[in-house]
Amino acid sequence: MDALDRRLLDLLRANSRAGWAELGDEIGLSASAVKRRVDRLVATGVIRSFTIRVDPAIDDRGTEAYVELFCRGTVAPVELRRMLSRVPEVVGAGTITGDADAIVHMRSRDVSSLEDALERVREAPNVEHTRSAIVLSRLVDREGD
Repeated sequence: MDALDRRLLDLLRANSRAGWAELGDEIGLSASAVKRRVDRLVATGVIRSFTIRVDPAIDDRGTEAYVELFCRGTVAPVELRRMLSRVPEVVGAGTITGDADAIVHMRSRDVSSLEDALERVREAPNVEHTRSAIVLSRLVDREGD
């Protein structure tokens, strides 16, 4: 990875539909050189996929929450992953430092369906309790997922 690769990645993040020539004009390379670089970035796993992002409200996932998960005793991350993977409203999760064992990102159609999904998470045998925060508005969104 050099400075041109990093600039190319920035440009692709901003507009993944840009053509090779347009990208090349921005970084000072020919269209074919840009294509070779992108092909290399894909082959080496730097670029993992090309995708689109759809407004979550269109997919009936306009209600969003972050949920702190508190477990009884010690629960292995693989067990948390298994349990959370069964709830389709869970769109992301990670183990964290601090009092909670994990943070869970959930999306659902509305507050009622979010509550139903949260109850399914709480029913897991190792879950002691949760603490939720519903997102009112997004201020910064650099996910790029």
